[in-house]
Amino acid sequence: MKVVAFNGSPRKDGNTAAMLRHVLQELEREGIQTELVQLADLKLRGCRACYQCFTAKNRHCALADDGLNACIDKMLSADGILLGSPTYFADLTADLKALIDRAGMTARANDEMFRRKIGAAVVAVRRAGAIHAFDSINHFFLISQMIVPGSCYWNIALGREKEEAEKDKEGVHTMQVLGQNMAWLMKHIARA
Repeated sequence: MKVVAFNGSPRKDGNTAAMLRHVLQELEREGIQTELVQLADLKLRGCRACYQCFTAKNRHCALADDGLNACIDKMLSADGILLGSPTYFADLTADLKALIDRAGMTARANDEMFRRKIGAAVVAVRRAGAIHAFDSINHFFLISQMIVPGSCYWNIALGREKEEAEKDKEGVHTMQVLGQNMAWLMKHIARA
């Protein structure tokens, strides 16, 4: 089993990456292979609504020069997908939105290719707006017919400056419980 996590923050080693790593550590403890992809390394752009994915039906976006198709391939090969974002003006980052829009459109064009994968959102926030960002990410999972595990609170952690979210003990604990619940769910689905 494998989980791929996408860090939608332009800060590759900031609070969002730290919280994703807490989830990934729990998954690794359960023997699940993990990978963290930094969207900051890519130059993703938004969907152009060209609908070529509906014509080609090749499980790829027609905009093939920015690394998004490699992300889609990683999503397809994984059993679980984590999407992480800091909160920018009460929502997710433009890079993560580009991934969601283009991967989501491609998935719909190709027989709902993410159906029944496990998906979870992770959000870092300075003060407010995290629930809206969390909700935006979960909309992608739900419209993609994915299965969303819960935790002991919404999957958010408070922190603005680098490493500040590590001081949010409740946020860190929430990420750990999310990883444990995600591992439990993946194992039970694999047995079914």
